Amino acid sequence: MAKVTLPDGSILEIAEGSSARQVAERIGAGLAKVALAARIDGRLVDLATPITDNPQLQIVTPKDKEGLTIMRHSCAHVMAEAICSLWPQTRLVYGPTVEDGFYYDIDLDEPIRPDDFPRIEAKMQEIAAADRPIVRQEMTRQQALQELQGDPYKTDNIQRAAGDVISFYSHGDGFRDLCRGPHVPSTSKVGSFKIMSVAGAYWHGDSAQKMLQRVYGTAWPTKKELDEYLNRLEEAKRRDHRVLGRQLDLFSFSEMGPGFAFMHPKGMVLWNEVVEFMRQLNRKYGYQEIRTPIILNEELWHRSGHWDNYKENMYFCAIDEVGYAVKPMNCPGGCLLYRTAKHSYRELPLRMAEFGMVHRHEASGVLHGLFRVRQFTQDDAHLYCMPEQIEAEILGVIDLIFETYRAFGFEDFAVELSTKPEKHIGSDEIWDIATNALKAALQHKQIVFKINEGDGAFYGPKIDFHIKDCLRRSWQLGTIQLDFSMPQRFELTYVGADNTEKTPVMIHRAVLGSLERFMGILIEQYAGALPVWLAPEQARVLPISEKTNEYAAAVQSRLGAAGLRCGADLSDEKIGAKIAKSHAEKIPYMLVVGPKEAESSRVSVRMRGRPDTRTVSGDEFLGVVQRKIAEKTADPAF
Repeated sequence: MAKVTLPDGSILEIAEGSSARQVAERIGAGLAKVALAARIDGRLVDLATPITDNPQLQIVTPKDKEGLTIMRHSCAHVMAEAICSLWPQTRLVYGPTVEDGFYYDIDLDEPIRPDDFPRIEAKMQEIAAADRPIVRQEMTRQQALQELQGDPYKTDNIQRAAGDVISFYSHGDGFRDLCRGPHVPSTSKVGSFKIMSVAGAYWHGDSAQKMLQRVYGTAWPTKKELDEYLNRLEEAKRRDHRVLGRQLDLFSFSEMGPGFAFMHPKGMVLWNEVVEFMRQLNRKYGYQEIRTPIILNEELWHRSGHWDNYKENMYFCAIDEVGYAVKPMNCPGGCLLYRTAKHSYRELPLRMAEFGMVHRHEASGVLHGLFRVRQFTQDDAHLYCMPEQIEAEILGVIDLIFETYRAFGFEDFAVELSTKPEKHIGSDEIWDIATNALKAALQHKQIVFKINEGDGAFYGPKIDFHIKDCLRRSWQLGTIQLDFSMPQRFELTYVGADNTEKTPVMIHRAVLGSLERFMGILIEQYAGALPVWLAPEQARVLPISEKTNEYAAAVQSRLGAAGLRCGADLSDEKIGAKIAKSHAEKIPYMLVVGPKEAESSRVSVRMRGRPDTRTVSGDEFLGVVQRKIAEKTADPAF
């Protein structure tokens, strides 16, 4: 007999050699029905895997993140079988999962088009309905190479695979492919799926290789979840910041500078509101603002470690035949500024904030509106402190970050602690001290966090903050990075209480990250209908006819003098057209004025997204809007 320890700590006795599926059946018929795979002593395996020794075991279902990934991986195999059935000349390359779905790279001279997607899906439905067992087969590396000789793709995959055992998975007698697994037990367990798109992809991303076809799909446990996902995609299209940026005249791009955004006057209003809010918070939390040069001598980047660890992402130039680099990060310049004066322990912590413009090389294929650009501005800061001040400083940054996100309407956060990457500077001892300090601060705040192994910056571990928007998409924004190495490299010092020179600890901090990217996120979060305090134009006066143009101009002047960003439409258009245009431009408040309003010194207020109108005095309107701006309220309703 074997004793299996379940996640709740209970122990189940089973016959030696029983499968994980049989354990699920022992636990309950309901669990066995939804079981997709198992985790045995931390390792994901197929349900058919026999139980030996006395392991810890967890049954994996679609509710588990791993279960959803396994289901999608299996769906990729079903799609591959369907494609091979419809186009027998297809050669399969590989088919991994991606966020919200999967893809398969195939070598097929005949192009697959969107018109072919229904045929592929119908064949997939047929394969799924057949409920064929998905069976694992293992062989030695040599056997696998011999069996697949002549297939350059599979031979390459085998040579890249780790370990001496190579595994294949088959669906009955009709399909078999090289794969490490695990997979769901049968083809009926691949959920509800849809083919999403097809694109070109070079083998291993090498443009010297043959162009393959990459077919993307998505799969979800139920039809309802699939439909919800597809609806979210449609909603995302409606909220696309690139489209809204043009429609609302916020920003643009030019072929003269791919990846470099041009901010229009209305876009700069939004930009400046965000920056001014962050400046106020920085002052509240004790930061001083600095500014450092964009271009600095090449020697600086050798010293900072960027040359060895980040060179491929940087731009370079020469001035007077001397090598310079355009800064990809603000921290080395901040270190130079720190060195311009002597510092005492009494000054620390020293908090320096910078809205620093940086440039990073991005491949043209990954540029994406404001989300992925080559020039962007970071709401950066660098804190210099003594080791005993680390935890208090990190706690202060965490408070600042959460206060910021809530002000912009984000309440759903996730936190990751990223540890030492393979490519790094500094000793293991320093990394351990820094990582433990970050962990202690998170635990002090009782913040739930996930460990992200090996994803730290090259100079130190970091805490990353993710938000979820209204479409449940996750965005990594803020970061706190603890750095013992760069202060040593730049010989930064302070005079301690014992009158000896010591090296400060450097904390790198960003809250919004890239201001351009955050601006894009805000536009999509609110579908362009920005909260009143952020709206480029907060109110617009709409005279019914030219007879009230003079009163409309007076209202506009009065509100503008009080600090509102207020426009007026004095055109010859009918009032209905003026209202429709203002709605399309997502103006929070439309102030309709006619002879009655002019006589009584009042305005008829139409609120964005609402059909009703409310007539109030100009002073009452001003008071309500000023309060909403001060409170940073998202809803413009009175």
